[in-house]
Amino acid sequence: MQPIINNSRSKLNDNLATSQQHFHGSASAQNNDRKIIPLMLVAQELLFFQSLKILLGFYKANPSWQFNIVGEAETQPEAIKLAVLEQPSLILLDMDFHQELEVAINTLAELNRLFNKRNQEKVKILAISSQKDEKVIFRAMQAGAFGYILKENLPSQLYSAMLMVLSGQVYLCPEVATQFFRGFHLYGQAGFSDAGRSPSSLTSSDSHHLYHLTQREQEVLELLVKGYCNEEIGKGLYITIATVKAHLTAIFEKLGVKSRSSAIVKSLELSIV
Repeated sequence: MQPIINNSRSKLNDNLATSQQHFHGSASAQNNDRKIIPLMLVAQELLFFQSLKILLGFYKANPSWQFNIVGEAETQPEAIKLAVLEQPSLILLDMDFHQELEVAINTLAELNRLFNKRNQEKVKILAISSQKDEKVIFRAMQAGAFGYILKENLPSQLYSAMLMVLSGQVYLCPEVATQFFRGFHLYGQAGFSDAGRSPSSLTSSDSHHLYHLTQREQEVLELLVKGYCNEEIGKGLYITIATVKAHLTAIFEKLGVKSRSSAIVKSLELSIV
């Protein structure tokens, strides 16, 4: 089995100091003011466990949140057993923890089914991987992950990713978002149903009116789903970038999301586009 971090190891080490500096400033916060988040790790490589713990250690200085590691699992049976016993709110799952990708996908799916069966919607799974392949990304999200983050981006994105999925938002790092939506169009929307996310029975027109999107907002959203950046959306609709941003702000508010990725996922789930 190849080392889990591989090419990301040097970048991770280089950026640890940055993360430490970012969170050190708030170390004097009162512990009783923090929200304790029980967190479980699923991985196999010792180096990866250690790296995650270092990052999570930096986050302890945050005045609002404290992540408490309640369990560490190296295999699927251990992960299922610990999840039932410890009831974590967040699970960080290393998609590379086994030589066979199917084992990781199956573990993610089993954890998702376990919590869906118990109606524990608050439990979120964040997939962490070194793979950028669109099929892998799509299958991880299909199996029930609320987010997908590349290992090379852990120091700069892990904290934001955790907070986003804990708030119920989908997190896709910019480097994989395009691949995911390409995979969505290639492999179909069935994955959201399989993963326990109920697809909407509404038509695109119904959903459009339900969320009170204007015609222009609908047009902006359609281009967003196709992977267009703000500049490309503006050129395609003959509007300024500032106007594009204003429309995106309105769309996010109407859909109840906070990011481009979450807006795209929700619009696809609800057949708005």
